Amino acid sequence: MFKRAVFVIGGVFAVIFLFIGCNSQPLKVVDHDGNSYPVVQIGTMQWMGKNLDVVHYRNGDAIPEVKDHNEWATLTTGAWCYNDNKPDNGATYGKLYNWYAVVDPRGLAPNGWHVATDAEWSALCDHFDGAENAGGALKSKGAWKGSDEGLVNKSGFAALPAGARRDTDGEFMLPGEYSRLWTSTELTPISAWGRSLGYFDAALRKGKASKKTGFSVRCVKD
Repeated sequence: MFKRAVFVIGGVFAVIFLFIGCNSQPLKVVDHDGNSYPVVQIGTMQWMGKNLDVVHYRNGDAIPEVKDHNEWATLTTGAWCYNDNKPDNGATYGKLYNWYAVVDPRGLAPNGWHVATDAEWSALCDHFDGAENAGGALKSKGAWKGSDEGLVNKSGFAALPAGARRDTDGEFMLPGEYSRLWTSTELTPISAWGRSLGYFDAALRKGKASKKTGFSVRCVKD
């Protein structure tokens, strides 16, 4: 902040502005529900530093929570869940969403943000020397099964092993070993591109997934 000081110099009043330093605050973005996310700069893009955790679209409409396995497996509209239907998992890993929620025109991401596209995920890989190495730069240390060898988390992205929910029967891939993340890029009428992290290597893999699958979501600033 600036503070004004007044001095008399040779009979003339002089107004001098003194700069008072203050600690810079980390960038954050807040979603419709008031959840706060750190913002990390990676190359030319600004990414959320946590998985999305919102339960309302940007226009205020509620996104349904769907616990029942059979119901989840038959959905063609937006929905979310906690992994294993346990709120404690949500507190750590954020929520899992099907792809219909990702692209709902009411808006899943906070205002001024969007769910990362396939091209943006690819650019993220390129920034960290390719898909075979990017995962090591993105994963959070101390959170994944096995050794932290190769995990540098130099990005601040802090990827966690949030698991996923299957499209065929609504069963869960429990947290600890894998992370599955959506892109907003459609592949076919029933599938879209996603990204995958595993505990066993440093890769960030690209793959197609059924739109009914439950994945984590990361957003990028417009």
